[in-house]
Amino acid sequence: MLETLTFGERRVAELVARGWTNKEVASALDLRAKTVEWTLTNIYRKLHLRSRTELALHVASSSKRLP
Repeated sequence: MLETLTFGERRVAELVARGWTNKEVASALDLRAKTVEWTLTNIYRKLHLRSRTELALHVASSSKRLP
């Protein structure tokens, strides 16, 4: 379901799922922390998630490849 996200949203989601803080993500992607917050809000809305933990689980399950 990550396919529904934009390229930028996927980049933010993947870094947050690795445990990065908003500040770390913002620095790595040359964004403002508020932009990361806004992007996370959109990600949660699109994927029907409520937390960073749910996002991490969703990214992990989406990245598993079936044999």
